[in-house]
Amino acid sequence: MQKYILSLDAGTTSNRAILFNHSGEIVGSEQQEFEQIYPKAGWVEHNPVAIWESQLKVAQGVIKQVGILPSQIAGIGITNQRETTIVWNRETGEPIYNAIVWQDRRTAGFCDKLKERGLEKTISENTGLVIDAYFSGTKIKWILDNIEGARELAKAGKLAFGTVDTWLIWKLTNGNLHITDVSNASRTLIYNIHTLQWDEELMQILDVPVEILPKVKPSSEKYGFTSKEHFGAEIPISGIAGDQQAALFGQMCIEEGMVKNTYGTGCFVVMNTGDKPIVSKYKLLTTIGWQIDDKVTYALEGSIFIGGAVVQWLRDQLGIIQSSSEIEALALQVENNGGVSFVQGFVGLGAPHWDQYATGAIIGLSRGTGKAHIARAALEAIAFRSMEVIETMVKDSGIELNELRVDGGAAVNNLLMQIQADSINTKVVRPKITETTALGAAYLAGLAVGYWKNIDDVKQQWQVDKKFIPISDKTEIQKVIKDWKKAVERSKNWYDSH
Repeated sequence: MQKYILSLDAGTTSNRAILFNHSGEIVGSEQQEFEQIYPKAGWVEHNPVAIWESQLKVAQGVIKQVGILPSQIAGIGITNQRETTIVWNRETGEPIYNAIVWQDRRTAGFCDKLKERGLEKTISENTGLVIDAYFSGTKIKWILDNIEGARELAKAGKLAFGTVDTWLIWKLTNGNLHITDVSNASRTLIYNIHTLQWDEELMQILDVPVEILPKVKPSSEKYGFTSKEHFGAEIPISGIAGDQQAALFGQMCIEEGMVKNTYGTGCFVVMNTGDKPIVSKYKLLTTIGWQIDDKVTYALEGSIFIGGAVVQWLRDQLGIIQSSSEIEALALQVENNGGVSFVQGFVGLGAPHWDQYATGAIIGLSRGTGKAHIARAALEAIAFRSMEVIETMVKDSGIELNELRVDGGAAVNNLLMQIQADSINTKVVRPKITETTALGAAYLAGLAVGYWKNIDDVKQQWQVDKKFIPISDKTEIQKVIKDWKKAVERSKNWYDSH
């Protein structure tokens, strides 16, 4: 009987379940969007129960769609939106508050206080991260401080914290496993990426009790089994990685110096730096890519909070397109942006600016500006923010870029990929399977259960769909970039920090 790997891809706006065969091909896929909750400006939440229910539904759905038996699934790999923070009651299994999403800025003021206390160096040295509301640690503190009785319950060992991977595994195993992997742990602001332990000093600084933390495991290991009631059979859970690290693995960026960019809700540029963490001089993040057996692979990452979400905003809030796929045709109606620059600082600016108080901006409007100019400027903004991070990464690592491997929903946009190649003056390579986040989780899960023998076995499967070679007039694109950089400066520090 043919066997498959089931990948659960718990994203920011939707959950997916994808079945992969031994050749790394997609044989079935189901997806379901879930509600985004915005209680106040700068606050972003999800309902953890909705995350769980939609993830279970698509997982059961894809098994049914392909018409296989649950016993034909050799292993489950889980990849997830990182930093999103859930705290639940161990006894009831009920969340004590909504999930606070990675994009949420409510703890920005507390982050400022940590900076005022001069803690940036300590936190950066231990975690590889910067102090920012993006990461889980300050979100955990907010929940424990603001939900009545939470601190007492936490001290009594009655609460559990997890990122989305941890929550899903808890639910899939009926509370038998409270675990995460090194890649997700390295995004919490309380995990030491050198000792591979929860960091006591940082837990004290952020006032996070050890009792609520999950056990940290390698990214590829047979952790345990799903409860029979969910699929009608016990299936091994055998791979976990945060979405961007999973995409790096799925893109087979397994050699030092290889770089990928994922164009999802946000854009995430990640470089494999091998077995040594590179400390960034320019505010990039040093993070753990993955751990297989005892071998830890490190990475440099530039996080851009808003990428493909720009297109969703043009669709849902401005209504200038009906569906995301229309953006390319609209942008191609004009030869250039007509002087318009777009800055996607809707939730502040991530790397390399780390400005929590920046705003979104469309600058350079005239009476002749049409929606096609705005669409084109929006695509340029996605490419240019990625360009900034890539240039910073090359400076930080001293490694010249030979190619950029791309994936994620917006990577199917040929115009965007061409603008990207022109802006970084380097070839951009899109693989046949752009669902590399789910694929990376599948590979990690499959390696742990012997579905694939080794990484070389997997490496053969990566295939090129299209290459984009820089073609634009260099002086022309440099002028567009110069105007855009000016617009970025105007968008900074817009909101009062109080």
